[in-house]
Amino acid sequence: MKNNASLKGLLIAVLVFMIAFGIYFFLLAKKNYYLVDNPTPNTYYYKINNGSEGIISAGQYVKVDLNKGKNSIKVFDQNKKLLYDSAFQVNKIRGLLNIAHQDYYINRQYYGYNLKKDSLLLALDKTVIDGKKYFGGPKHFNKLYTDDFYYNVDEDYDKLIKNIDKVESRSKIFRKQDYLNYYKEFYTF
Repeated sequence: MKNNASLKGLLIAVLVFMIAFGIYFFLLAKKNYYLVDNPTPNTYYYKINNGSEGIISAGQYVKVDLNKGKNSIKVFDQNKKLLYDSAFQVNKIRGLLNIAHQDYYINRQYYGYNLKKDSLLLALDKTVIDGKKYFGGPKHFNKLYTDDFYYNVDEDYDKLIKNIDKVESRSKIFRKQDYLNYYKEFYTF
């Protein structure tokens, strides 16, 4: 076979493409998963879709497998006494199971050039938490399941999102105390 420059160029281009694709999927792509979260000092046992029993200790979160569509969960206290048996609907590729029915807040972080963060937050709704007003309109959540966010409790906001020519936002779910700490650290009016 002759030394064909076109064939060599094609093979090099395909190899570079596969390496770039591999780097993206193994290092850069955002992973999608579901969490069971327990911000309380209690220990809980649970069974999802009548599967094997899981345990979650105080302050932990555990990745679980859920099916799109209808799912069920049984939650037990530390003495393995049934607390409740419930069903929930999974629609998206990431979500949070709040088995202790604690308070969470879903907050929007805004990105973009020439973004006037303080005036934007002041224009949004205010939420009262423990008698104090918080700007930015965080959504209160304390039900069993939600998938209405982009970043889960174990993820941080991106520090910078590139190639944005307009104002965009990403939502993150916080445990109540984590949200209060985040708000105090990042926002001063």
